[in-house]
Amino acid sequence: MATLANLAEPKPPLSPRALYQDVAERLRQQIFARELEPGGWIDEMKLAAAFGISRTPLREALKVLAAEGLVTMKVRRGAYVTEMSRDDVAQIYHLLALLESDAAATVAARATEVQRAELAALHAQLEKQVRRRDEFFATNERFHVTLLHVAGNRWALQAVQDLRKVMKLNRHHSLFKQGRLAESLAEHRALMQAIEARDGAAAARLMKAHFDSGLEAAS
Repeated sequence: MATLANLAEPKPPLSPRALYQDVAERLRQQIFARELEPGGWIDEMKLAAAFGISRTPLREALKVLAAEGLVTMKVRRGAYVTEMSRDDVAQIYHLLALLESDAAATVAARATEVQRAELAALHAQLEKQVRRRDEFFATNERFHVTLLHVAGNRWALQAVQDLRKVMKLNRHHSLFKQGRLAESLAEHRALMQAIEARDGAAAARLMKAHFDSGLEAAS
């Protein structure tokens, strides 16, 4: 049991962000930028030398990325950037559709005016960015993550964020397809109308259709 004397003792300061976490983020961004290609072997010695670190924090970082699904560890062969099969893509789209259609229904039914306005502002950005793919990608992800935040299920949010990281490994991202950005925007527009109308069933149906279309474009 803590005593007053124990409580009065000065506590050590919280440690700064661990080196391996910084290394994990740097590797994560290299993977997303295709500087480390899906299916490619990760040369630990080369990377450690390039980062100016020992292999210990690098290996800890690789464990973090393996837990996220971005890296695959192979016995006696080392670490590889995860490569997505068509089945992988289909399974992830299926899970995202389930989680985000449920979130869309919740948002349509329960979101406050302030929360609806936040989503509407992000949608307005998408309307302006339909010809600027990289900006559209970033805002599109913010829209979907914000919708999960508004829905208020932190476990669903965590699962979606992890799945979206892995989806960035897909060589045939749905938004790469010619004309897909305009189609995606139209689907978002219909979804926003359902949310504004507080129609949870329609919001869920439209979100599922959005992912179905995305999967077709990514195949």
